[in-house]
Amino acid sequence: MTTDDGKAAVEKTTSKQRPPGRMGPVALLVLAVVLAFVGVFSSTSAQAHQVLVRSQKSSTPAMTALDPSQFADGSCIAFEPTAGNVHKTVFLDAGHGGIDPGGVGETSSGQRVAESTVNLAVELQTMALLRSHGYRVVVSRTTDTTVARLTSEDLENGLLSNTGVHNEVAARALCANLGKADLLVGIYQDAAGSAAAAGSITLYDGVRPFATQNQTFANMLQANVLTALNAQGWQIPDDGVNLDGGYGSSTSNSETAHYSHLMLLGPAQAGYFDTPSLMPGALIEPLYLTDPFEGSLAVNPVAQAAIASGITQAVLQYFTPAKPPKTTTTKAS
Repeated sequence: MTTDDGKAAVEKTTSKQRPPGRMGPVALLVLAVVLAFVGVFSSTSAQAHQVLVRSQKSSTPAMTALDPSQFADGSCIAFEPTAGNVHKTVFLDAGHGGIDPGGVGETSSGQRVAESTVNLAVELQTMALLRSHGYRVVVSRTTDTTVARLTSEDLENGLLSNTGVHNEVAARALCANLGKADLLVGIYQDAAGSAAAAGSITLYDGVRPFATQNQTFANMLQANVLTALNAQGWQIPDDGVNLDGGYGSSTSNSETAHYSHLMLLGPAQAGYFDTPSLMPGALIEPLYLTDPFEGSLAVNPVAQAAIASGITQAVLQYFTPAKPPKTTTTKAS
């Protein structure tokens, strides 16, 4: 898999293999039909442009760049609700972007799939859904770009340097904080060295003051996204809800610092990471791009919409207070 710091992590031994019969007749028929639409909807930049144009046509300021001096153009943008207002803000992070494509895989027909493109498509659709439910949404990026405004020290041979990797992820946590988000959602995809690895996994951090909320939301996120995907008959394996330890950063600005969490979700560490996210959240990787079946779904607009719907339902569930059980009273005889 690739982590939010852009580096390869040790392949998970808990990842489940593709179950027999995943591409049975029904699934094949569904996949064949929906892939016919991929050419129409495959341009993520066009989706981003449409979202921005609709927002700019609004009679009230619908979008705000939170700090253009710190973030790349098109990054760290706040969008106001389009219907009602529940007075809650959700931060959505489309992982990777720009010179960092993230994980790379292939569809069953050999089409290259870059994680950054898939993540952005899902983020934009999720943003539109949440806004329609009355949420203010802050997104890490609206186009294929890095989030941080990169400097020369962030680059090495045309790629992100170790410093650049660190600063790029730190910029996302900073954006969530500047946006005063109440909840954070990391949208990523998985990759492995074997095409047999498959399934959805959700990660959360267990050492934060709001660790219980992290776990609660992570469970909701995993369950709702899997339900939305598997309602289509795709049989995506459930790789579980895991702590982020061991999935996190291994690069640093010094030779001695080590950080064993996902920076997007994890705590501060003196001398290495000073601006952690300040709200509950979780990160989901719903598909393996290196599994040709799941890689094909990743570029499928119906699957992208299903993931966005699942994320939206998880957010709505998280912010909906649980109703107390009904109590019955009996009259005294």
